[in-house]
This record gives sequence, structure tokens and C-alpha cells, in this order.
Amino acid sequence: MTKAAKTIRKIAGEEPIVAALTFGSGLSAIGDLLEDKVNIPYSELRDFPGAGVSGHGRDLLIGTMSGKRIAILTGREHYYEHGNAAAMRPALETMAELGAKTLLLTNSAGSLDENLRPGDLMLISDHINYAGMNPLIGEPTDRRFVNMVDCYNSDLRAKAKAAGEKLGIKVGEGIYLWYSGPSFETIAEIQMAIRLGANAVGMSTAPEVILGRFLGLKVWACSSITNMGAGLSNENISHEHTKTMAVQGAAKLQKLIPALVEEL
Repeated sequence: MTKAAKTIRKIAGEEPIVAALTFGSGLSAIGDLLEDKVNIPYSELRDFPGAGVSGHGRDLLIGTMSGKRIAILTGREHYYEHGNAAAMRPALETMAELGAKTLLLTNSAGSLDENLRPGDLMLISDHINYAGMNPLIGEPTDRRFVNMVDCYNSDLRAKAKAAGEKLGIKVGEGIYLWYSGPSFETIAEIQMAIRLGANAVGMSTAPEVILGRFLGLKVWACSSITNMGAGLSNENISHEHTKTMAVQGAAKLQKLIPALVEEL
């Protein structure tokens, strides 16, 4: 068992978790939904991310949501921070050690689709690894050859759609293109992404999905649409704008995620 897992069990208890949830930019309010919450700073957990991006937290939360014990990673480390696509591997391995069978991911993303407007949610059905990096590069075992068919679990997507209908929340679906960042995409890159069939673009998530499947976890991911891609509207794209607009998506995710967790 990793030192991080031992530390977490010492502080939060031995009861296993059923799922781990990772926040995207500006989405940390979802953590307020946890009951019997235990807060552990990343700084106390070996090899956990520094989460040096504004809008991301630096704590692990353990508690109960919809009657299920889950862990919440309030911040992630992006590839663009230190050039490490596998930065989240230690944290996700620890989640699996604690008992997680499901990985729930959220992010803030730019839309390439007129049917997905700022404030909307998009369930990710598949991704395009435009950044070209893979967190399993250097993995010495044959486990590195991960099957990525249905990597965004179709059963979990169906449950999220059904929950959205009951809650009256519009839930779209589409393909996410991972762009390394930290600069935003050019107009030409956005046009290329559209031609490749992507519906949204962002700077995270794909590495965690690959790692999640490597660890044998069921993976679900949802984008909170914060802006239209470069050249698709007159809005000024910035990280501050992303954090501001993410609040709209967070309000919907605060209803959708507990409904999904209840079904796990």
C-alpha cells in the first residue's frame, strides 16, 4: 500500500470508497455536498499534485454523498504545468487502493458546437488526444496496452442522461479534444478540431481517463461549457472568464453528480 493510502486511512478511517471524483476549473463548490467530510491537504499526501492553477483546490475530501462513501480530488495537475502527462497517476492509484471502482471526472471546456452553449453540460463519449502525450509511456509491463473502446462508460452516461431528464437539466454529449495548453487554441486549431469531429476542447481529462482504464476503473466525464472556441463568438477567452462561467455548470453538476453517485 502506498504511503498516501496509509495516511488517508489513518485520518479518514478504513471504510473503502466506491468512487473518486476530480474537479475541473471553478467547479469546487460540489465538495460542499459531502456529509461527514474529512479534509486532507495534498501537501500531507506523498506524490499528490500541487494543483498550481487558480480555480483548482489543493485538498482531498473524503465523505458521504447520496449514501455512498467517495473521495473528491479538488484539483488536478495539468500536463502544461510541468510537462508530465502522468502527473495524476499516484493520486489515482491511491484512489484505486482505497477501493474506488469508478472514476468521475469534470472539466471546463470550450464548445465547438452551436448546440452546446456556455453554461451547458456535455457528457464525454470519446476523446481525441491531439496533445499526443500518453501517461503510460515508460510503463514497463504489457498492462500499458489499454483497450480504449468505451473508455467513457456507456452505462454511466445513460444513467447520467436519465438523471438529467428527471432533474430538468439539459445534458449534451460529444467528443472532447485534449489540447496541451496553457495557451488557448488558435482559430485555425479550432477549425481543425471541428473537422476532426470534436464537439469541445480542453486542457485536461484525457490523461486521467487513460490512467483510469489502466487501473481497471469505470470512467465517466462531463464538461462544463464555459465559452465558444476561438473565432466562434465575439467573447474574450481567458482563464478568468472560464472560472466565472464555470459557476453556471457547477450549479447543474451539484444536482447531477449526486443523482449519478446514487446509482453506483
